[in-house]
Amino acid sequence: MLSFQAGASVAKQLFPVVGAAGTTALRLGFSAVIVTLLQRPWRTVPPRSAWPVIGIYGIALGTMNFTFYMAIRTIPLGVAVALEFTGPLVVAFAASRRRADFVWIALAAVGVGFLLPIGPQSGRLDLTGVLFGLAAGLCWALYIVFGQRAGHVHGAAAATWGLLIAALVAVPPGVAMSGISGLTPRTLGLGVLVAVLSSAFPYTLEMIGLRRLTARAYGTLMSLDPALAAVTGLLVLGERLTPGQWLAIGAVTTASIGVVSHERRRADSGAPPAS
Repeated sequence: MLSFQAGASVAKQLFPVVGAAGTTALRLGFSAVIVTLLQRPWRTVPPRSAWPVIGIYGIALGTMNFTFYMAIRTIPLGVAVALEFTGPLVVAFAASRRRADFVWIALAAVGVGFLLPIGPQSGRLDLTGVLFGLAAGLCWALYIVFGQRAGHVHGAAAATWGLLIAALVAVPPGVAMSGISGLTPRTLGLGVLVAVLSSAFPYTLEMIGLRRLTARAYGTLMSLDPALAAVTGLLVLGERLTPGQWLAIGAVTTASIGVVSHERRRADSGAPPAS
């Protein structure tokens, strides 16, 4: 989680130079190069029947990255992650059959409500940024659902092909929207750093951790992501939140922990995030 948030902090510093679309292109483009060199995906080409699921998975991944970066252009990192986290929260809630989870989803809804720019508690949040944050949450939900299906039909190699598809989705429009004038050696170096911090390094750690943690423990730890993002935004980017926004992020985090803590262990759960 620290690596993810550090990567997002570096990415936000690229926005004035290449924009959110260009930063997305750099992250996914360099990530695709890294996984191609390491995984050599041409050795495990998916069968024709697997392409629709892997395709949706890759499109969701690319769109999630784009909408998340579009969100943190104008709203604090912690707020964006809290809004994005509604996606996996809804997925977990939909898979649960416990009445207590209605309480947790209501708490999360209250938290999200306090983050929406509809009153004095919003702290002048940008509406467009909030909508992009919620869109990133929707994409994250699709990423989880179709990521698990892709893993079932093509194994671990599905993640590599999904990332390649995500790069195909994000790189051309990113280059078209941002151009190449800002691609200095420093910009390219920061792009590589974002790709490593936001993709290669944390996903490697997650795969190691998932082999040693239960799905419940993993999900509970990931539920702390919104709060950690808020602290990272404060310390690294100087983003100050209002007391209401801190309470809202706390509500989403608490609801996430509550839902995950009531889920039964599943061998195939624990799909990793990509924000």
